[in-house]
Amino acid sequence: MATRSSRFPRTRASRGNSCKNIFNKIRQGQITGVGLTRGSQFPVALLEDRDKRAQWQGIPVLLRRLHESSHPNSDLSKIHSIVMELSSLLSMEAMSFVTEERKTPQESVSPNTYTFDLFGGVDLFVEILMRPTLTVQGDLPILSDDLIKDCLSVLYNCCICTEGVTKSLAAREDFVMFLFTLMSNKKIFLQTATLIEDILSVRKEIIQLEEIPNLASLVQSFNQQQLANFCRILSVTISEPDVGVDDKHTLLARCTQQKTNTCPSCAESNQVALLNIPGFIERLCKLATRKVTEAAGASARLELEDWHSWLDNALVLDALMQLAIEELQSSPYFLCCYFSSLSSSPLRHRLPQSMKIVHEIMYKVEVLYVLCVLLMGRQKNQVHRMLAEFKLIPGLNNLFDKLIWRRQTSGHVLHRQNQNCDCSPEISFKIQFLRLLQSFSDHHENKYLLLSGQELNELSDIYLNANIIEMEALNNTDRNLVCDGKKGLLTRLISVMRKEPIDSSFRFWQARAVESFLRGTPSYADQVFLLRRGLLEHILYCIIDSGCKSHDVLQSYFDLLGELMKFNIDAFKRFNKYVNTEEKFQMFLTQINSSLVDSNMLVRCIVLSLDRFESQTKDMKVVEVFSVCRLLSYMAQVENRLSFLFRLTSIINVQTLTQENVSCLNTSLVILMLARMRGKLPFYLSALQEKEYAEKYPGYLLNNFHNLLRFWQHHYLNKDKDSTCLENVSSARLTKHTFCHRKPVMRPDVVT
Repeated sequence: MATRSSRFPRTRASRGNSCKNIFNKIRQGQITGVGLTRGSQFPVALLEDRDKRAQWQGIPVLLRRLHESSHPNSDLSKIHSIVMELSSLLSMEAMSFVTEERKTPQESVSPNTYTFDLFGGVDLFVEILMRPTLTVQGDLPILSDDLIKDCLSVLYNCCICTEGVTKSLAAREDFVMFLFTLMSNKKIFLQTATLIEDILSVRKEIIQLEEIPNLASLVQSFNQQQLANFCRILSVTISEPDVGVDDKHTLLARCTQQKTNTCPSCAESNQVALLNIPGFIERLCKLATRKVTEAAGASARLELEDWHSWLDNALVLDALMQLAIEELQSSPYFLCCYFSSLSSSPLRHRLPQSMKIVHEIMYKVEVLYVLCVLLMGRQKNQVHRMLAEFKLIPGLNNLFDKLIWRRQTSGHVLHRQNQNCDCSPEISFKIQFLRLLQSFSDHHENKYLLLSGQELNELSDIYLNANIIEMEALNNTDRNLVCDGKKGLLTRLISVMRKEPIDSSFRFWQARAVESFLRGTPSYADQVFLLRRGLLEHILYCIIDSGCKSHDVLQSYFDLLGELMKFNIDAFKRFNKYVNTEEKFQMFLTQINSSLVDSNMLVRCIVLSLDRFESQTKDMKVVEVFSVCRLLSYMAQVENRLSFLFRLTSIINVQTLTQENVSCLNTSLVILMLARMRGKLPFYLSALQEKEYAEKYPGYLLNNFHNLLRFWQHHYLNKDKDSTCLENVSSARLTKHTFCHRKPVMRPDVVT
């Protein structure tokens, strides 16, 4: 019979692998559910024996003691010292992680946190927090606020440093809902909100707000500061998931998905839930328009400009915000060491005041984002009425001059609507501000609230002098709700845009915001109002003379120029005055031809305007401009319109259509519809066929166009919103017979 020593040889190799064997047993048990699933199930002697060699810092033993002291009938007030001891072992790893360069969580970087999770620390802390919900009502265990706060901080540290912890917590629906109930406690609100935000950011499914216990009373219990912080959580719950740019998110794929998903999405349901909370929108408007805390100008701006050197993450930022409010008192335990390092900094004397500024800016970003999303949802009209009633726009107008519109010392990358942004607070604030203006003005009569009373009078005078009937939306605007003073938000925005450095990506959002004011049924007075402020000349300078290379900025200027010039003979006259040489005109054409995906909206505007002007032969002003305008003369040549048509129908197909390039299809159709009106459609189709043979690829243009046309009919004519938008921007009537061979039914009508 073998001896004990021969059966269990104590070799150096086996001692070196013993710790790994414990890890493997735990992992295997957690995966299979059989055997040991947490470190507390191992004998204390074994854990202590392995601790020194494995450098576990006593964490497994502490977790075992915590487990034994936190059973259902125990006094939980006695476990706080153990929790604090564990917290001190994990906090420095978390702080090191978030204050250094961002990196993927690794065991080698955060060994203490990794050990804590491996030995069941995360599950144990969740059990401790939720113990009151699992106990008979009469015997509820008492958890102090400090204990809850430290438990939440430990869990958040684990989310930061250990891969997979956040996802495992997000999968526990009961724990997520429980966290929302903790938000009613003001003393632990910040820690709870921070953990919830981190958890919801990794969930695949959006949480249903209606399932949160007593949601309305919970939100109403928040003070303004807490409500602003809560908006960071709401931003995750009311936004549709990022659609991405891959093949699964083409218009064809979306149409297929919409056939199967006819019910409102979870995000849409959450938007409705928020709108049903009494006073919610009114409080957001007050937060959005509250003045930024005043501070010593130059020094405060310097700190904001260099913010990223010590505010590189939400964790530090939140804690510093709390520090500012409480004047260096009651800061989270896991940041004490970090704050002590700031005590010797020259910033220490003005840190609270400067952080109040950052605090106000950061949460205004979240509030504006929530309002922006609600403005783009199905309840858009209801939200518009409420924002107008609570005077959001006049409040933002008063806030406008507080924004620092200057070139940043470090360049920033242009971010689209659904992209994550790591910009500074100031940059994020400005971008979100512009996004809100864009959403507010887009295809809605409330856009005139962006003007002042004096500017509304100017619009009325333009209509009167042009002998044109004033638009109903302008006439119905409540002047008690418009901007105060002489200048409204729109005028201020144009003034800022003209001063912006040419390479600034703010120009993209500025142009989009101004364009949204013009979108919809073309308004002669709106266009003239902007023409008087030199907008057309500024856009042409940026396109032709500035050397701007950004495709995004150029696209936004092409779109804005198209809306500004559409059907407006005065705009074409101004264009010809600025583009007064053949060299300038060729540069303009080069910019258009460099990317038709970017410029096709302008091409469509020119084609539509040309068609209208050709029918106004009795208007001497039109005839005079038409005879000298290079742009109109160029587009009047059939071979040039055919050239645009060839390229527009070649760069897209049904499989590659997206929201970004579908405008190329619409522009192609406009060219053909207008040709059909004049009896020239057969000529255009023959030209397409000749192009096919010239390219030695018979059928590829016409077959591709036929497929695009079939998709277009299905995609647009069955959707009232999309169809109406197209009719408004082209001043045309669309029906299912638009492309029938019997009679033309689409006719651009004079709207003025």
